[in-house]
Amino acid sequence: MASVGSETRIAPSSSQCTPLGVGVSADASWELTRSISPRKTVRVAAVDAYGTPQNLYTGWRSIAHSRPAAPWAVNLADPDGNYRLIGFDLDAKTAGAAEVAADDASRLGAILSELGIEHMVCQSGPTDGRHVWIALSEPVSATTIKELAHIARHSFRSLDISPLTNASTGCLRPPGAPHRFGGGSAVLSGSDSVLLAPTTTAKAIDTLIGKLSALLGTAHDRQERTVGSIHTDAHGRVYIPGQKRPLPVFSASAASEPAALGDASSVLWRVLIGAAAAHWHYDEVAGLVDNMPGLEHVRTLRDRASRTARPLRGPSSPHAVLARQWVKAVQHVASRAGRSGDDPTFDPRAGATADHVQAIQDRARATGGRWIRHGGPADRRVLDALCLLGLRALSTTVEADTRRLALLAGVGRETARTALLRLAAEGWIVQHRAAEGPHGAQWSIAPRPDIHRGMEDSRSQADPRPPGAGAAKRTALLTLLSTRLENATHDVFTLRPGIGHHAGNVYASLTTTPLPASAIASQLGIDTKELLPSLERLRDNGLAVVRGTGWSRPTVDGRDAAAERLSVNGRLHDRAKRYELERELWAWWQAEQTWMHAPRRSDARRRPRPGQVLLVPITETNVFGAHPRREDGRADYRRARAILTDDSPVSARPINPAAIPTRRRLRVA
Repeated sequence: MASVGSETRIAPSSSQCTPLGVGVSADASWELTRSISPRKTVRVAAVDAYGTPQNLYTGWRSIAHSRPAAPWAVNLADPDGNYRLIGFDLDAKTAGAAEVAADDASRLGAILSELGIEHMVCQSGPTDGRHVWIALSEPVSATTIKELAHIARHSFRSLDISPLTNASTGCLRPPGAPHRFGGGSAVLSGSDSVLLAPTTTAKAIDTLIGKLSALLGTAHDRQERTVGSIHTDAHGRVYIPGQKRPLPVFSASAASEPAALGDASSVLWRVLIGAAAAHWHYDEVAGLVDNMPGLEHVRTLRDRASRTARPLRGPSSPHAVLARQWVKAVQHVASRAGRSGDDPTFDPRAGATADHVQAIQDRARATGGRWIRHGGPADRRVLDALCLLGLRALSTTVEADTRRLALLAGVGRETARTALLRLAAEGWIVQHRAAEGPHGAQWSIAPRPDIHRGMEDSRSQADPRPPGAGAAKRTALLTLLSTRLENATHDVFTLRPGIGHHAGNVYASLTTTPLPASAIASQLGIDTKELLPSLERLRDNGLAVVRGTGWSRPTVDGRDAAAERLSVNGRLHDRAKRYELERELWAWWQAEQTWMHAPRRSDARRRPRPGQVLLVPITETNVFGAHPRREDGRADYRRARAILTDDSPVSARPINPAAIPTRRRLRVA
């Protein structure tokens, strides 16, 4: 070989096949193909009635025969479904995409060189894409290669994972093979010996997966791991799940310490982190505020040499201080547990959940036409939202009320409700438990009850998942789904006079790199003719531009301006405020129900009246006091709404205790 500048070029050799280079002949490429093909046949491009090759490799050719006239592609896996070749197809359909593909190839090549993995880089043809080749010295399972493809896709934007995720049909044009637009695959770096004398082992591929997993961000992985160990109770308060224990010694000591005489905030912190570590809930701590000396910082503020009572409202109120510090304490304890590595099951659980969600996403993409008609666009967003919640919770069964899903998906609550019903009717999800009291309905995503059973056996014993790959795959899917939902959730993508949910889904599939309409349609799993009306609608509203033969987003985000022109700006914000009010009204009545069912409930005459703010609310009460009632004791929802919205002054009318229903009459109330 001879070195030319910073690139390695192929020099003539006495190899059994002609050495490859920029000007390699098709005959030399065919000889190489015959030597490296894992099968006795190769795929051949179809031609139209005029003899023009198409980008469809539906024909076959035996490697024992002469070179085909049309472009050909070599299968990457052998007849048993194990991969013998790895071909990273870095697509470039436009000038802008070509730059991205070249950059991706450079970064991928640097990683492979760092790991000592021999590879060859080719310019795929006149579109200036890149093919990065690796030959394997031993067969590697399709499961491992699919894992590699999905993780690599989130580091290399131009990567087409199709050849690496379908062992039966995955193929790629080999070095030197002709291109349908003319020219051929030209070698930019590497030698034909990389493919003819493979040195890359299965262990090296595992190392590569681990390296690419790290590219997703160690810090982000740790953050997601922390969030995964935190749950929320029925009232939206965070806690660390587990069997409740007494306060640790250091926290119990702080709880009885006269905090008013010293650093009260430090004493409070010691109490809270001990309570969080002992799996306490917020309400259990809030119930001790009035009597526990160590919680003085919640009750009072330092005022020079003395302390004064905190205001009952605002960010300095006791309720706000305790709620804020409790969240910090729970996150602190959870993050310490994550760093100490005391959960060896996290990676396999993350991987099992990610595999399940990925299978659902693949199935949804394969049925793209389902998501573009009638309520389909909203259904797809709701399905993505459920998948996102499942990934966050490390479970394929999640509790989700319609308002939460609606806000996450950017649709109305009734739209979310009907979407859930349609998805359930078609088997995408299954309801395990209906909504009851403070709990939302519980949904299983394409149910598989044994998702967390036998996770060690979910992959072949000869093909274990590389360490960290499960968490990395989960992080990649979290990033993908959250970004997609965030891009599609905007006022301009609401219903009329907005431009609709499907337009938002299409917008979410666009990037700043121009892509042909056919490539975007392929991502969505639909036909190009079904995509074009939405692309044109986006273009008419300044949300998509045509550059050459590709479609992309404009350099400046025009969604806010488009929403203002259509007079829909603020729709989602108003919807969120309305749903928040409805939640508070519901929580208020649920707290009233809890009080009525309490075996030793307080006397009704001694309860805080409607509108009287408590120091720190707990489950049996509410920050707004007792729920307002009419003269006959029934709930007065109109007055409750007026109190929460400050639409009218709180009436001083006393509540008649005799009118409050007994347990036998709760149904009437």
